[in-house]
Amino acid sequence: MLPTDAGAVLLPIARASIAAAWKHTISTREYAPWLQEPGASFITLTQHGALRGCIGSLQAHRSLLEDVKANAWAAAFHDPRFAALTEAEWPVTAVEVSVLSATQDMHCAGEADAQAQLRPHVDGVILEYGSHRATFLPQVWEQLPEPAAFLAHLKHKAGLPVDFWANEVRLQRYTVSKWSEAA
Repeated sequence: MLPTDAGAVLLPIARASIAAAWKHTISTREYAPWLQEPGASFITLTQHGALRGCIGSLQAHRSLLEDVKANAWAAAFHDPRFAALTEAEWPVTAVEVSVLSATQDMHCAGEADAQAQLRPHVDGVILEYGSHRATFLPQVWEQLPEPAAFLAHLKHKAGLPVDFWANEVRLQRYTVSKWSEAA
Protein backbone atom coordinates (compact mmCIF):
# COMPACT_ATOMS: atom_id res chain seq x y z
CA MET A 1 0.00 0.00 0.00
CA LEU A 2 1.45 3.33 -1.03
CA PRO A 3 1.16 6.37 1.22
CA THR A 4 -0.92 9.37 0.15
CA ASP A 5 2.24 11.41 -0.51
CA ALA A 6 3.85 8.72 -2.72
CA GLY A 7 3.83 10.93 -5.81
CA ALA A 8 5.60 13.75 -3.99
CA VAL A 9 8.34 11.24 -3.10
CA LEU A 10 8.56 9.24 -6.35
CA LEU A 11 8.56 12.09 -8.89
CA PRO A 12 11.67 13.79 -7.44
CA ILE A 13 13.43 10.40 -7.22
CA ALA A 14 12.79 9.77 -10.93
CA ARG A 15 13.82 13.31 -11.89
CA ALA A 16 16.99 13.12 -9.76
CA SER A 17 18.01 9.83 -11.38
CA ILE A 18 17.94 11.47 -14.80
CA ALA A 19 19.41 14.80 -13.71
CA ALA A 20 22.46 13.00 -12.29
CA ALA A 21 23.61 12.50 -15.91
CA TRP A 22 24.40 16.22 -16.03
CA LYS A 23 25.65 16.43 -12.43
CA HIS A 24 22.47 18.20 -11.27
CA THR A 25 21.37 17.46 -7.72
CA ILE A 26 17.72 17.25 -6.72
CA SER A 27 16.65 16.78 -3.11
CA THR A 28 14.83 13.48 -2.55
CA ARG A 29 13.38 11.47 0.31
CA GLU A 30 14.64 7.91 -0.24
CA TYR A 31 14.51 6.39 3.21
CA ALA A 32 10.82 5.54 3.69
CA PRO A 33 10.34 1.82 4.44
CA TRP A 34 7.77 1.43 1.61
CA LEU A 35 10.46 2.38 -0.92
CA GLN A 36 12.47 -0.68 0.12
CA GLU A 37 9.56 -3.05 -0.62
CA PRO A 38 9.53 -4.85 -3.99
CA GLY A 39 7.79 -2.79 -6.65
CA ALA A 40 7.26 -2.52 -10.39
CA SER A 41 7.13 0.88 -12.08
CA PHE A 42 6.99 2.55 -15.46
CA ILE A 43 8.51 5.95 -16.08
CA THR A 44 7.04 7.98 -18.93
CA LEU A 45 8.71 11.13 -20.26
CA THR A 46 6.81 13.64 -22.37
CA GLN A 47 7.59 16.94 -24.04
CA HIS A 48 4.67 19.24 -24.87
CA GLY A 49 2.33 16.24 -24.50
CA ALA A 50 4.30 14.01 -26.89
CA LEU A 51 5.98 10.80 -25.76
CA ARG A 52 9.75 11.15 -25.29
CA GLY A 53 10.52 7.87 -23.53
CA CYS A 54 8.83 5.11 -21.56
CA ILE A 55 10.49 2.16 -19.85
CA GLY A 56 9.30 0.00 -17.02
CA SER A 57 9.04 -3.28 -15.18
CA LEU A 58 6.02 -5.55 -15.36
CA GLN A 59 6.98 -7.60 -12.31
CA ALA A 60 8.46 -6.52 -8.99
CA HIS A 61 12.03 -7.84 -8.94
CA ARG A 62 13.85 -5.18 -6.89
CA SER A 63 12.95 -2.45 -4.41
CA LEU A 64 10.53 0.20 -5.67
CA LEU A 65 13.26 2.82 -5.07
CA GLU A 66 15.75 1.00 -7.32
CA ASP A 67 13.08 0.23 -9.90
CA VAL A 68 12.04 3.88 -10.23
CA LYS A 69 15.65 5.05 -10.46
CA ALA A 70 16.64 2.43 -13.05
CA ASN A 71 13.53 2.90 -15.18
CA ALA A 72 13.84 6.70 -15.13
CA TRP A 73 17.42 6.42 -16.36
CA ALA A 74 16.42 3.90 -19.02
CA ALA A 75 13.46 5.98 -20.23
CA ALA A 76 15.74 9.00 -20.66
CA PHE A 77 18.76 7.33 -22.19
CA HIS A 78 17.92 3.83 -23.43
CA ASP A 79 14.43 3.81 -24.96
CA PRO A 80 15.22 2.35 -28.41
CA ARG A 81 12.52 4.51 -30.04
CA PHE A 82 14.34 7.75 -29.20
CA ALA A 83 17.79 9.29 -29.10
CA ALA A 84 19.19 9.82 -25.60
CA LEU A 85 17.67 12.77 -23.79
CA THR A 86 19.88 15.87 -23.90
CA GLU A 87 20.48 18.42 -21.19
CA ALA A 88 18.90 21.07 -23.45
CA GLU A 89 15.65 19.05 -23.56
CA TRP A 90 15.56 18.43 -19.83
CA PRO A 91 13.75 21.64 -18.78
CA VAL A 92 10.78 20.89 -21.09
CA THR A 93 10.54 17.20 -20.16
CA ALA A 94 7.72 16.13 -17.84
CA VAL A 95 8.04 12.97 -15.75
CA GLU A 96 5.25 10.51 -14.93
CA VAL A 97 5.65 7.62 -12.49
CA SER A 98 3.28 4.64 -12.61
CA VAL A 99 3.45 1.94 -9.94
CA LEU A 100 1.92 -1.33 -11.08
CA SER A 101 -0.24 -3.74 -9.14
CA ALA A 102 0.41 -7.46 -9.35
CA THR A 103 -0.80 -8.97 -12.63
CA GLN A 104 -3.92 -11.12 -12.93
CA ASP A 105 -4.39 -13.74 -15.62
CA MET A 106 -7.40 -13.20 -17.85
CA HIS A 107 -9.19 -16.35 -18.98
CA CYS A 108 -10.77 -15.58 -22.34
CA ALA A 109 -12.85 -17.74 -24.66
CA GLY A 110 -11.73 -15.80 -27.73
CA GLU A 111 -11.06 -12.21 -28.67
CA ALA A 112 -14.67 -11.02 -28.26
CA ASP A 113 -14.63 -12.35 -24.69
CA ALA A 114 -11.27 -10.64 -24.05
CA GLN A 115 -12.69 -7.33 -25.30
CA ALA A 116 -15.76 -7.75 -23.09
CA GLN A 117 -13.61 -8.39 -20.01
CA LEU A 118 -11.40 -5.31 -20.45
CA ARG A 119 -12.07 -2.35 -18.19
CA PRO A 120 -11.31 0.81 -20.20
CA HIS A 121 -9.27 3.44 -18.32
CA VAL A 122 -8.62 0.90 -15.52
CA ASP A 123 -6.71 -2.05 -16.98
CA GLY A 124 -3.17 -2.18 -18.17
CA VAL A 125 -2.80 -5.25 -20.37
CA ILE A 126 0.05 -7.63 -21.19
CA LEU A 127 -0.39 -9.71 -24.34
CA GLU A 128 1.79 -12.75 -24.97
CA TYR A 129 1.84 -15.22 -27.83
CA GLY A 130 4.91 -17.38 -28.33
CA SER A 131 7.89 -14.99 -28.42
CA HIS A 132 5.63 -11.96 -28.98
CA ARG A 133 4.96 -9.76 -25.97
CA ALA A 134 3.70 -6.21 -25.41
CA THR A 135 1.94 -4.13 -22.82
CA PHE A 136 -0.13 -0.97 -22.69
CA LEU A 137 -0.45 1.01 -19.48
CA PRO A 138 -4.00 2.06 -18.55
CA GLN A 139 -3.12 5.58 -19.74
CA VAL A 140 -3.22 4.28 -23.35
CA TRP A 141 -7.03 4.12 -23.08
CA GLU A 142 -6.95 7.93 -23.44
CA GLN A 143 -5.84 7.48 -27.09
CA LEU A 144 -7.60 4.13 -27.73
CA PRO A 145 -10.88 4.17 -25.76
CA GLU A 146 -12.50 1.20 -27.56
CA PRO A 147 -11.48 -2.33 -26.47
CA ALA A 148 -11.25 -3.58 -30.08
CA ALA A 149 -8.85 -0.80 -31.09
CA PHE A 150 -6.90 -1.14 -27.83
CA LEU A 151 -6.30 -4.85 -28.44
CA ALA A 152 -5.55 -4.35 -32.16
CA HIS A 153 -2.85 -1.78 -31.38
CA LEU A 154 -1.47 -3.97 -28.59
CA LYS A 155 -1.16 -6.90 -31.02
CA HIS A 156 0.59 -4.62 -33.52
CA LYS A 157 3.00 -3.47 -30.80
CA ALA A 158 3.73 -7.14 -30.07
CA GLY A 159 4.60 -7.69 -33.74
CA LEU A 160 1.42 -9.56 -34.58
CA PRO A 161 -1.19 -8.76 -37.25
CA VAL A 162 -4.01 -6.59 -35.86
CA ASP A 163 -6.59 -9.21 -36.85
CA PHE A 164 -4.62 -12.09 -35.26
CA TRP A 165 -6.09 -14.29 -32.54
CA ALA A 166 -5.28 -17.79 -31.34
CA ASN A 167 -6.34 -19.83 -28.34
CA GLU A 168 -2.73 -19.63 -27.10
CA VAL A 169 -2.86 -15.83 -26.70
CA ARG A 170 -2.27 -15.04 -23.04
CA LEU A 171 -3.61 -11.86 -21.48
CA GLN A 172 -2.87 -10.44 -18.06
CA ARG A 173 -4.25 -7.28 -16.53
CA TYR A 174 -2.92 -4.87 -13.92
CA THR A 175 -3.78 -1.46 -12.54
CA VAL A 176 -1.52 1.48 -11.76
CA SER A 177 -1.21 4.33 -9.32
CA LYS A 178 0.27 7.25 -11.28
CA TRP A 179 1.61 10.71 -10.67
CA SER A 180 2.59 13.30 -13.23
CA GLU A 181 4.49 16.54 -13.13
CA ALA A 182 2.70 19.56 -14.52
CA ALA A 183 3.40 19.83 -18.23
